[in-house]
Amino acid sequence: MKQPLTRFGVSMPDALIAQFDRLIKKRGYSNRSEAIRDLIRDAIIQEKVAAPEGNVVGALTLVYSHLTRELSDRLTDLQHRDHGAIVSSLHVHLDAHNCLEVIILKGKAARVKKIADGLISMRGVKHGKLTLTAA
Repeated sequence: MKQPLTRFGVSMPDALIAQFDRLIKKRGYSNRSEAIRDLIRDAIIQEKVAAPEGNVVGALTLVYSHLTRELSDRLTDLQHRDHGAIVSSLHVHLDAHNCLEVIILKGKAARVKKIADGLISMRGVKHGKLTLTAA
């Protein structure tokens, strides 16, 4: 079902619109309208995920050395402890020493962020990043 559209005008300095046009061309947008809609959607989602009680879905990526003593076991234990919020995980062997773990979480923003912080801050985790969106 097609949603009704509202047209409105936006005034911008020429230099800003030129930068915007370069950006949307680089990203493959066919027109300014779709790019502006995506920017607005992103701003709305960012507002939702900032609310501690808001429902979110998150993708947590962790890069770590599997040589760190007991790290894999500790990561697994934490995931089992919070199994209600952890939807799925994917484990990838990057090389002889490093692993990538992608963990999908779902729930209240505050809880998802707390779980992610606990996993990211574990000794041996080299890099961690949580990306959130609205559920």
